[in-house]
Amino acid sequence: MNTQTIVDGVINSRYSCRAFLPQPVPHETVADILRVASRAPSGTNTQPWKVAVVTGEKLKSLTDRMSAAFDDPEEATTHSDPYAYYPKKWISPYIERRRKVGLDLYGLLGIVKGDAKRMHEQHGKNYKFFGAPVALVFTVDTIMEQGSWLDYGMFVQTVMLAAKARGLDTCPQAAPLQFHRIIRDQLQLPENETMVCAMSLGYADTGAVENTLRTERAPLEEWVRFLD
Repeated sequence: MNTQTIVDGVINSRYSCRAFLPQPVPHETVADILRVASRAPSGTNTQPWKVAVVTGEKLKSLTDRMSAAFDDPEEATTHSDPYAYYPKKWISPYIERRRKVGLDLYGLLGIVKGDAKRMHEQHGKNYKFFGAPVALVFTVDTIMEQGSWLDYGMFVQTVMLAAKARGLDTCPQAAPLQFHRIIRDQLQLPENETMVCAMSLGYADTGAVENTLRTERAPLEEWVRFLD
C-alpha cells in the first residue's frame, strides 16, 4: 500500500464520533498523538496551541457540572460563548448544510421534529463528551490574533488524523464553549487563555447508530476554480 493510499484512507475515514466505549486510552497514547500533531504548521513557528487532557474523576466532575448547568434553563441563560463561532446571520448554502446534518442525525436516532425532550437529551451528550474517556480542551493565549486561530485549526485537524491512525476516533466540539467559565474554573485554566474548542477522544462504539452518520461534501464544482 503506497503512502497516498494510507494518508487518503486516514483522512477519508475520519468522522465526528458521537458515541464512545468506556475503554480507557493510555496517557502515553494521548501524548504521542499530541506530539505528532505539534508538527502542524504555524506562522513563524509560534505554536499557539495549549491543551488540557481531562480524564478520570476530573472528567466526571467537569461533565457533571456542565450537564447540571445545561439542564437548568435559568442557569444556562447566564452562560455564553467566549467568541462567535457561527455567523449571526445564516445564508445559503451554509444554512442548508447545517440543517441537513441535524436532520440526518435525528433521523438515525428516530427523533421527530418537535420532540424537544429528546433533542435536549441528545444535545446534552455534548457536555458528557459522548461518553469518551478523554476530553481535550484547546486554548490559546488571548494576546494572539486571527492568524494564530488559523494555525490552530490545522493543529486540531492533525490531532484528529493522528488519533485515527492509531485506531481512535474523535469529535471536535463547539458546544462546550457555552460553559467555558465552568471549564476554566474546573480545570483552573489561566485567565490569559481563551478556549478555542473541545474534543472527545476514544474508541468508537461501533454498535451505536449515530456513528453510522457520514456527512456529505459539496462537489468541487461548487467551490473550486481552476485558473490557467
